Amino acid sequence: MIIMANGIKIHYEISGKKDTPVVMLSHSLASSLKMWEPQMEALTLHYQVLRYDTRGHGLTETTPAPYSLELLGKDAIGLLDALNIEKVHWAGLSMGGMIGQSIALNHPQRLLSLSLCDTGAVVPAEMQPIWDERIEGVQKIGMKSQLETTMERWFTPSYLKLDPPMFTLIKEEFLATSPGGYIGCASGIRRLNYLESLHKINLPTLIIVGEDDPATPVSASQSIHERIRDSKLVILPSARHLSNVEQAETFNRHLLGFLRSV
Repeated sequence: MIIMANGIKIHYEISGKKDTPVVMLSHSLASSLKMWEPQMEALTLHYQVLRYDTRGHGLTETTPAPYSLELLGKDAIGLLDALNIEKVHWAGLSMGGMIGQSIALNHPQRLLSLSLCDTGAVVPAEMQPIWDERIEGVQKIGMKSQLETTMERWFTPSYLKLDPPMFTLIKEEFLATSPGGYIGCASGIRRLNYLESLHKINLPTLIIVGEDDPATPVSASQSIHERIRDSKLVILPSARHLSNVEQAETFNRHLLGFLRSV
């Protein structure tokens, strides 16, 4: 489905058990709502599930770069407004977790809970040149310039060797991402700086991270955990950045357990 929200056309899907709380899923950079396929069967048995394509991704409109995380948060709030949904359980991975932090800080009344998966709260100064290189690579060569190194960050070597269908889908969605959308969102990510504001968040919060995540390592999740009061931290063995894909069963068990506890 396509709907106008916050001035752009946003692609979304809503499914699951009617008249139940809504779980809203927000994907990583250079992905799409399809990233959440491994969660859909488990979540839709108990909840309504709203997943959407972030600005510049999937079938959602691409607008000129740069974007900010605050803008991406307003897109999500605009989508909720357009669908007449008052509150949601938010689950976001990587960029989706950063957007979740923006919403928790700026629109906390719209959230029932917050699940932050394989994400960070600040991009250190030493990482800025790396983001600049990624943006430059996409500007010059396109998304294929980032494919191999990104897949190595996202998945363990053992998972890559298996080459399952979900990995093929992730690669396809990565390469299909609009370069303008990638650059727009990457520009927002490189300015990420919520760490010292996280103490203001007063929501039930779950933090999940792959034990071997090199993109947003365990230490980044620990920093978030230390600053959000009463948050719960779960470290998933044998997973890198896309822990929801590589360790879907364990990820789902922890996410559902948390949602039931709220």
